[in-house]
Amino acid sequence: MRTNIYTTLILLLTTMSLAAAAQEADSTRYPSIQVDGTLKNKYEYATKTGNSRFSVRNSRIGVKGVINSFASYRAQLELSDNGNFKVLDLYGTLMPAEGLNLMLGQMGIPLFNSYITSPGTMMFANRAFIGKYFLSTRDLGVMATYNFRMGNLPLKLEGGLFNGNAINDPVWKDKLSYGGRIGLGSMKGARVTAKMYNYPKDETKQFFIYGADFRYATSNWKVETEVMKRESKTEAFSDLLSYYIQSACYLPIKTHIFDQLIPALRWDAVDETFDQDGFDVNRLTGG
Repeated sequence: MRTNIYTTLILLLTTMSLAAAAQEADSTRYPSIQVDGTLKNKYEYATKTGNSRFSVRNSRIGVKGVINSFASYRAQLELSDNGNFKVLDLYGTLMPAEGLNLMLGQMGIPLFNSYITSPGTMMFANRAFIGKYFLSTRDLGVMATYNFRMGNLPLKLEGGLFNGNAINDPVWKDKLSYGGRIGLGSMKGARVTAKMYNYPKDETKQFFIYGADFRYATSNWKVETEVMKRESKTEAFSDLLSYYIQSACYLPIKTHIFDQLIPALRWDAVDETFDQDGFDVNRLTGG
């Protein structure tokens, strides 16, 4: 009898230990929270007038994490966009199958690359023309992404349906915006994407946008290029064509403050007249 009692107690304690370990693992992983942020301050000096100023260009703070094995969340605020407060990202994600994500809320549309629109990943102080003049980079809606492999080639499909009225303004619409993107390759090595976006905002502002980009990255350098065209369906706005090519190399340095030195160079252009004189504006940016 005593042996049976000891055996029962050992089994009970083992079960309790396993349950506690599983609960501890679950509590460590679910839910989780990760805080991130970007602060961009700048000093400007006007050579012609001799005036100067300090300013806060961007001050972003965000949180993200997982709720359980099939749900996650993301929220990001802009505390000072030239003095204005904005809610940027605010969406939840469901992961019903491997590689498949379903997002609902306010998020980036499947058209722009974060490395030319997001202050935290941009290599330059200013955005490329594509990221500045074509369309708002975020909207309210629903989007699906699917990552899979075709042999050794990674593929990513993205598609979404949106209000088509930019952010923080959930208006009623009879025609919604929609867009999609297909990507081949990964952020390491070669990657190419093609995308389109239909934007019927109102009677005067109706765009169809399409483009493609290519990038190649190694551990110590990368090159990125993209071309995009915006066709206006009304006479209120003109068509727009733009491209950029940019490159950077990563030089490791050992200091108390910095880990890398990243020289970068970008050439971009934009055109809305489509005359014989080439692009309206050409720009060279270094950093």
